[in-house]
Amino acid sequence: MSQPLVLIIDDDQRLAAMVETYLAQNGLRVEHACTAQAGLDRLAQAAPGSFSALILDLMLPDLDGLEVCRRLRGMPQPLRSLPVLMLTAKGDPLDRVIGLELGADDYLPKPFEPRELLARLRALLRRPTLAGPAGASGAEPPLRFGRLEIDPGARIARVDGAERPLTAYQFDLLMAFAHSAGRVLSREQLIDALKGGALEPFDRSIDVHVGRVRAAIEDDPKAPRRIITVRGAGYVFAKVQDA
Repeated sequence: MSQPLVLIIDDDQRLAAMVETYLAQNGLRVEHACTAQAGLDRLAQAAPGSFSALILDLMLPDLDGLEVCRRLRGMPQPLRSLPVLMLTAKGDPLDRVIGLELGADDYLPKPFEPRELLARLRALLRRPTLAGPAGASGAEPPLRFGRLEIDPGARIARVDGAERPLTAYQFDLLMAFAHSAGRVLSREQLIDALKGGALEPFDRSIDVHVGRVRAAIEDDPKAPRRIITVRGAGYVFAKVQDA
């Protein structure tokens, strides 16, 4: 099995070289782009499924990382579901929330320990992708909740037959809800269901991901009927929907 290929988009060449060396020592292949446009071009030109993850700097000389992430999520599959780990030298929590809302799967502030970067990246890589094992034969059949259909094999969610865009992390989150329909799940249980994920146990960014899933599958995300907040406890995925 070939080593996963990771793309780094960061204009800090010294940092990128350090990360590339460290990841290579730990079994990953790495390519580096110094600008947002160069990175987007490389992704668009690559054969489908070539890249396993993207490490994306927030502050880039041409486009910022938020815009790169937004454009990536508008690309065809499997690029649209490419796991994204966003890096930033800015500590503003608002940047983190905006990054997650635009489709980043995790967020790591600079400076960081290479071991933490590797751990978070491995957590992203452990999640199945459209080209990975979950798309193979033998995957569980589609799950249906009223007008909502969740296809684990294709890793696609549909409402009324129309595909709804979700990142890899968000699809896994939706699957965690679907497998526990009718049960209240705390934030800690959701993170545990996602195999530890890349989020800290009390990280409120899980709420941002829930919000993005709601935006994809709810008729009115401000008045959700599928993923319901249970104040002080967590969330519950409705077992009966569109009745």
